Amino acid sequence: MKRILRQGKRQTDAVQAKRISAIIRILSREYRRYEEPSVTKVSRTEDPFKVLISCLISLRTKDEVTYPASQRLFTLAVTPKAMMKLSTRQIEKAIYPAGFYITKAKRIKDIARIIHEKYKDKVPDTIEELLKLHGVGRKTANIVVTLAYNKNGIAVDTHVHRLSNRLGLIKTKNPHKTEFALLKILPEKYWIIYNDLLVSHGQNTCRPISPFCSRCKISEFCDKINVISSR
Repeated sequence: MKRILRQGKRQTDAVQAKRISAIIRILSREYRRYEEPSVTKVSRTEDPFKVLISCLISLRTKDEVTYPASQRLFTLAVTPKAMMKLSTRQIEKAIYPAGFYITKAKRIKDIARIIHEKYKDKVPDTIEELLKLHGVGRKTANIVVTLAYNKNGIAVDTHVHRLSNRLGLIKTKNPHKTEFALLKILPEKYWIIYNDLLVSHGQNTCRPISPFCSRCKISEFCDKINVISSR
């Protein structure tokens, strides 16, 4: 009986692996059709500090607001030392109308000071150290580690959490659990790119309410969990 169960599990795992590979392959092709997520654009500078600050600005803020706000701020300061010398009001004006811009301005200034004083202007390159910075959660830490330092990790935001569950790849109740569930089922070669692919798909096709299932290229692989209506 145990042998039969093991064989059944191996077959299920093999089917799941093929399904995941197909989803990644299709979404990678679709990704080229759309504009890159704002923080990914910023990561092209290969500057961990810019990636960190842009990611902080992006929290609860749309991409079309995040990127211009980040660029405005970076015209004023691009290093922790320069950023900490800005007034909170200067930062507020630069990143407005990003969500919670007043709170974010204070946080950005404080984080810049800590990085300058404690880390000698070098943004930490581990999840553990990044999480010590007030206001930095696992999503932001993973984005810095993966996009700025090209280290393995899975950044889980609302899109990744929602789509991974909607597809039926996992069954989790929050992003924290989603991250660790995905680490178990996704091959490592997909870890870094997974966030970008699902964010892009979530923004353009798989919307939270009434997703565009009729034009979705991975519809055949989707279990459509909790999809009440679609277009």
